[in-house]
Amino acid sequence: MHPASSVIVFTVLSGFGFGCLFWLAIGLPDLMGLDAFVYYAIAFAVSVVGLVSSTFHLGNPQRALRAFTQWQTSWLSREACLSVIALVVMGLHAILVIFFGTNLQWLGILGAFFCLATVLATAMIYVQLKTVPRWNHMGNLVMFLLLSLTGGAIFTGSDWVVHLLIATALLQVGVWVYGDGRFAASGSTIESATQLGSLGQVRLFEAPHSGSNYLLKEMVHIIGRKHAVKLRFIALLLMSVVPALLAMMMPLSVVVLVVIAGIHIAGVMASRWLFFAEAEHVVGLYYDKR
Repeated sequence: MHPASSVIVFTVLSGFGFGCLFWLAIGLPDLMGLDAFVYYAIAFAVSVVGLVSSTFHLGNPQRALRAFTQWQTSWLSREACLSVIALVVMGLHAILVIFFGTNLQWLGILGAFFCLATVLATAMIYVQLKTVPRWNHMGNLVMFLLLSLTGGAIFTGSDWVVHLLIATALLQVGVWVYGDGRFAASGSTIESATQLGSLGQVRLFEAPHSGSNYLLKEMVHIIGRKHAVKLRFIALLLMSVVPALLAMMMPLSVVVLVVIAGIHIAGVMASRWLFFAEAEHVVGLYYDKR
């Protein structure tokens, strides 16, 4: 599928931001006053920037508020609703911690729950799609959650940083390997797509139209195998390997954590670009693009 930059920024930054808020919600690190203000301000800013960036992919961004009305049937709408609830709950938590020196454990747990629920809803927007076999498995759901927790752990300097980075690398490799065979395993072919399989092997005689269209622009994106392997290697290095080595070899000062976070986010951006670029939508079969 077409890897739109706005959607990549949305999924990466919102996941990172809500992961940061999750760790702050459970009191790691245990901060009060001005120190807490800095951490919360950055976490909220990254989360909001990520959410707002998603509207740039809409045909009519001014209609973004309508996304909140379809929560009964749409994971996109549920994600929008859950994100607002998470930000409100964490806003109350931040006010109590920063200005009153009070950390209500039950409120923090509630905020942490809604932060993870928001990331889960974001993942489900893609994981639920049976028309994209590479996405349609629980590995991607766990990947979204793990990346969010890992990014938040880096931001807060958690002792779990190295463990989470290693787990992220292993799961990412597993998701890539498993995803490579998902389209073929789904059994979808140009014969099944056109329902002409009973007549024999089907091939495209002529394009259905002379120009491009929305489906080809958004749902069909071809990336060369050599380029995919190279980008996977780069993504894995930046997302997990380099940050893990830095975290193991250097004391986790603020400067080091900022450097690690920047490298990690760059790697996640590359990984998320591949997440979209390598996704084969079954509609491509109608155009003989698979």
